[in-house]
Amino acid sequence: MNDAIEELRRRLSGETGKLGWTELERHFARGVLVKVGPGLNLVEVAAAMIRDDKAAVESWLASGRIARVSTEDAVAWNARRPEIWAVVTAPWVLVQEITQ
Repeated sequence: MNDAIEELRRRLSGETGKLGWTELERHFARGVLVKVGPGLNLVEVAAAMIRDDKAAVESWLASGRIARVSTEDAVAWNARRPEIWAVVTAPWVLVQEITQ
């Protein structure tokens, strides 16, 4: 099982990329953007979602460490135009703002 999890992490890491807000707006409009908080690893969250690790995902949701991108987030990102890490875990697109 560990080999399968490691392979999943490697695959997701290779599918992760930097995008600008304009490239993500259409996904926001579809309601499929999930924001990953700064203290979490984007790839680990994506892997947990794909593995259907309900305990981890529910914990992150309950604590607000992951959440659907809000209108307020979208307005702020539209104004600031930050770079954002993104990875697809269909039907969701997980995003995490790149902070310096």
